[in-house]
Amino acid sequence: MSNSMITTETATWLTAVDDSSRRLRNLVVGMSDADLGAPSYAAGWSVAQVLSHLGSAAEIGTGLLRRAVAGDASAPTSADTAPVWDRWNALAPNALRAQWVAADATHREALRTAAELPVRVPYFAGLLSVQEYAGYRLSEQSVHGWDVAVAVNPQSTIAPAEVSLLWQRLDLVATRFRAPDVLARLAPRQVELRTTSPGAVHCLTLGSELHLLACEPAEPSATVRGSAEAVLRLVYGRMLDVDEITAEGTVTLDDLQALFPGY
Repeated sequence: MSNSMITTETATWLTAVDDSSRRLRNLVVGMSDADLGAPSYAAGWSVAQVLSHLGSAAEIGTGLLRRAVAGDASAPTSADTAPVWDRWNALAPNALRAQWVAADATHREALRTAAELPVRVPYFAGLLSVQEYAGYRLSEQSVHGWDVAVAVNPQSTIAPAEVSLLWQRLDLVATRFRAPDVLARLAPRQVELRTTSPGAVHCLTLGSELHLLACEPAEPSATVRGSAEAVLRLVYGRMLDVDEITAEGTVTLDDLQALFPGY
C-alpha cells in the first residue's frame, strides 16, 4: 500500500479482512461435497450455507462500495438484495464455494478502492466510513469463519488480531443482538468483565438499554472472567463448554447465554 491514501488504522481493518478471508479459503478449498454439506456451528446452516451467506453479502457489499465511489448515497433496498439471495440460494455446494471465492476477491478489491477515497458507504446501518464498513464485514467473516473452523476442529479460535479489533465494536453487537425479555429480567445490573489475552476490564450495563464499554463498573453485582476471545464469542452467542469462563455474583453464565443468543 505504498503511496496509499489509506490511513494506518483503516489498513489494519483491511488486512484483518484479508487474513480472515484467506484462512477460510484455505479451510474450505479441499472440502468434499459431504464436507460442504456438513453442519457448521451456525444453527441450521451447513458449511456451504455459511459460504452462501458470506458470498451473497460480498456481492451486495461490492455494489454498495461501487455506489459510494460513484457518489451515490442511496440506501440498499430489497431490489438490491432479493435477487442476489435467490441466486445464491439456488447454487449447489461446489458452485457456492467457487462463487464465494470469486465474490469475496471482488469485494476485497472494491473495499481497497473505496478506502483510497473520501467516501461514505450506503449500508443497511446508514452511511458509514470505509473503516466502519470494514468492521461490519470483519464481524461477519471472522465469526462465521469460526462457525466453519470449529466444525472441523473443536479447538479452533478466532485469530488474536481479529479479536482485538472486534472488541472495539462489540458494544454495537451486544446492543443489537440481545434478548429483550432476558434483559428485562436481569436489569438493572452492572456486570464486570475481566478478560485475559489481552487483559482488560469492561462494564456490561443492563438497564432499559444494554451497553458494553471499556470501563471499571462502579457497583458490579457480578464478575465474569475469561479470555478475550472466549468472552467475545459469548457475546456473539457462541460460547463452548470447553471455554474457561467463570461467573460470580448475581448473574450466571446461563443468564448471559440467554441474553446473547447469537445469530
